[in-house]
Amino acid sequence: MKPIAVLTLCGSLAMLALAGCTADEPVAKQDPRPKASTAPAKKVNVGKNVSLEIKGDERRVVVDALVCLRQGMLEQFLTRKRTKEHEAILVADVDAREIHKALILAGAEPGSPVKFVPKYEPARGTVIKVFLEYEDAEKRPQRLPAQHWIRSIKTKKTLEHDFVFAGSVLIQDPFDQTKPPFYAANDGTVICVSNFESALLDLPIMSTKDNDDLFFEAHTESIPPLETPVRVILEPVLKKEQK
Repeated sequence: MKPIAVLTLCGSLAMLALAGCTADEPVAKQDPRPKASTAPAKKVNVGKNVSLEIKGDERRVVVDALVCLRQGMLEQFLTRKRTKEHEAILVADVDAREIHKALILAGAEPGSPVKFVPKYEPARGTVIKVFLEYEDAEKRPQRLPAQHWIRSIKTKKTLEHDFVFAGSVLIQDPFDQTKPPFYAANDGTVICVSNFESALLDLPIMSTKDNDDLFFEAHTESIPPLETPVRVILEPVLKKEQK
């Protein structure tokens, strides 16, 4: 064996020894995939019971709510306190404008609420995935899509559609132009399962009281007891930038 070859082999053995390996052991390969961040999400308070959570490039809106209905027909999924609790599963003490603001900060874009004249046009806007986080009776954390609590009255099937960021509307008082416009979703139409022209979030399908196939009820067996605290997670489905 030539001297230079001996030196190269010895050098390799020395490096393996320093690494805690022997010549007969394979050298561990590094995983080229980036590791998921373990840092906690940064929380920014946007308004009462409304916050924006930021983790890396991901942003989501969190609304703190309570279960207010477990059985019956639905027009809303989430309503505002002291408005439409009799037809919504969840209630939150919020200003709907703050949810609107937080969704924009999360990268979502408002579209427009449903239109009924001169012809029906469904609500449109950024698709919003809605998840629910809460503790069950055994204090175990639960996370599930909001659709699991909503089902068709006629077919008993779970709601299959996502919500869209319709964005509600501003209404000016016709008798007092000096008053600031009223944000219509503050009448209780925060997350709707029946179409409303004032909805903040709505379904992008025809869903009215007159459409029995798409009228919804609470899926009682899936819903925890009244007054259960629930974190309503709003995750915008953002379009990937074109390269």
